Amino acid sequence: MIMITKATSTIVMVLVLGVCLGSAQIDNSGAKKDGSIYAELGKVPKKAMARRNPLEGDPEAVAAGEKLFAMHCAECHGDTAEGGRKGPSLRADQVQQATPGTLFWILTNGVVRRGMPVWSKLPEPQRWQIVSYLKSLVPAGSGGAQAGSVLR
Repeated sequence: MIMITKATSTIVMVLVLGVCLGSAQIDNSGAKKDGSIYAELGKVPKKAMARRNPLEGDPEAVAAGEKLFAMHCAECHGDTAEGGRKGPSLRADQVQQATPGTLFWILTNGVVRRGMPVWSKLPEPQRWQIVSYLKSLVPAGSGGAQAGSVLR
């Protein structure tokens, strides 16, 4: 009976060691991934990144985008896109330096695993208006408010 106990304890030790090593490998592989909340911006297809905003430079598009942002986005990203409990700041350098096509793609496809819904059912011109509004924002840390606010 002692032999069985030693054999059983050896098997248990090997299993515990295997589980520990497996956990360590999972943890290490997770550490290699970019945990940045803005990492999704870098995953946008190049063709989508290159898309231009057909409403670029249109002040009416910015005003309409601000209203759409208030209706669809402010709940998570804050009233002035400074970030909220559910969504990150859209005034961050990573967002402000992203191409309009990148922002449009993220808006269209969402980031579901991080809680951002897909907005593909919102008509395309309205999505471009939101992009126009986002690109009109003064980046975080630059000391100013946004450019041309309609809702104040």
